[in-house]
Amino acid sequence: MVVEDDEDIRALIEFTLQTQGFDVTAVDSGLAGVEAVHSLDPDLITLDLGLPGIDGIETCRRIRETSDAYIVMITARDDEIDRLIGLETGADDFLSKPFSVRELKARVNALFRRPRRGPALSVVPTSSGEPEHEVLEHGPLRVDVDGRRAFRGEEELSLTRTEFDLLTELMRTPARVWTREALLRSVWGTDWATDTHLVEVHVGNLRRKLGESREGPKFVRTVRGVGYRMESL
Repeated sequence: MVVEDDEDIRALIEFTLQTQGFDVTAVDSGLAGVEAVHSLDPDLITLDLGLPGIDGIETCRRIRETSDAYIVMITARDDEIDRLIGLETGADDFLSKPFSVRELKARVNALFRRPRRGPALSVVPTSSGEPEHEVLEHGPLRVDVDGRRAFRGEEELSLTRTEFDLLTELMRTPARVWTREALLRSVWGTDWATDTHLVEVHVGNLRRKLGESREGPKFVRTVRGVGYRMESL
C-alpha cells in the first residue's frame, strides 16, 4: 500500500512496486491509509511523513495498533528528529526525498530478504514426536521463531516484524556482541552505515516492550563502542 499525497510521487512508487510484482493500492491521506489497512492487511506500506490531516507519524502509530506490515517512512524533511520519531512509532525503514527508484527497490527487497530461519536451540515437538517450531529461550524470554510469537513469562509480547527479527538474532547467539553494522546486514539486509540509527531506535523500542526499566530487569546490554548482546541472566 502506498500512502502519499503528492500525485506524481504516488504514481512513481505505485509503478515501481508493480514492476516488482506487488499488487498495489494507493491512497492520498493518512486516514484513508488507516482505513485501507483494516480491509487489505498489506505486507508493505510506504508512508509519507508530511501527509495532510493526520501526518505520517500519527498514521504510523494508528496502523501499528492492528498491523505488523513492513513500513517504509518517506520524508522530504532533513530534520533527523522527525525520522527518529517515525522509527520510534513503528516504521521499519525510511527514505528521504528525493530518492531514486533504485534505492526504493533496494530498500523494499532488503525487507523481504530478511532471514527467517537459523540453527535451533530447542524445538517444540508435535504429537508425533517430529519437530515443529524452533524455540529460543533466554531467562523468562521465549521466542517461537516459526510461529513468530514472543513471550516474557506467560505474557505474549506485541512486537513489530523488525523488533521480532532483532530479538531473534540477539537470542540465537546471546553471548555474541553484535555491532550495529552486523545487525543492519542480518536484520535489515543492508550495508548502509548511515542507517545505524535504525538499529539504535529499534533496540530502544524492543527494550521498552521487553519491560526494561532503570530498576527492573535488563535483557539487552549495550557494549559501549561496539554494539549489543543479550544480558547474562
